[in-house]
Amino acid sequence: MNAGLTGDTSRHPGWPARLGPLRVRAGLVELRPPRLFDGSRWSHIRLRDRRYLENWEPTATEGWAERNAALAWPGQWSSLRALGRRGHALPFVITVDGEFAGQITVGNVVRGSLRSAWVGYWVAADRASGGVATAAVAMVVDHCFRVAGLHRLEATVRPENAPSLRVLTKSGFREEGLFQRYLDVAGDWRDHLCLAITSEEVPDGLVSRLVARGQARTP
Repeated sequence: MNAGLTGDTSRHPGWPARLGPLRVRAGLVELRPPRLFDGSRWSHIRLRDRRYLENWEPTATEGWAERNAALAWPGQWSSLRALGRRGHALPFVITVDGEFAGQITVGNVVRGSLRSAWVGYWVAADRASGGVATAAVAMVVDHCFRVAGLHRLEATVRPENAPSLRVLTKSGFREEGLFQRYLDVAGDWRDHLCLAITSEEVPDGLVSRLVARGQARTP
């Protein structure tokens, strides 16, 4: 399931890497590092799916069109790559049948005695069903616990975001509490639920669970 790319991962294991493939109803899902030439497709999806995405993402000083324009991608790509190389994050693009379909990022990686990070993701509206997000979460969680050397992952989600909550709970994340007025989203301070999972809770891996349930299969 994991095929490493070239690069020094001795100090910061787990990135760069390619994860997958995993076949779900929507198609063949894979994770890979972001590329500079992803900008056009990334911008097209983000601008098209504004209504679908904007209610769940942090408020920014720039307008949606400006921060999701194709010209904004090189700066984001460079920042993600720098964070990955420094071991602060594991940024991945989600592809379905080889086509850019979203992103999943493991961020704020802390090692030492904590070995923890958060995970966040978004998927194009036309790929929102069919198991894409669930497959991406399963692959990245397994990778973090087995290769990247992490022990705990958490995700924060607005209580109103039922689809994302279903993805996480179905994947084995458990609710730990409510962060009140936690993040500025869509122009106001929003409560977020905190969900988490540790390596002891999934000794057999999330991908194997999906396969055993018949929700995914390995090619």
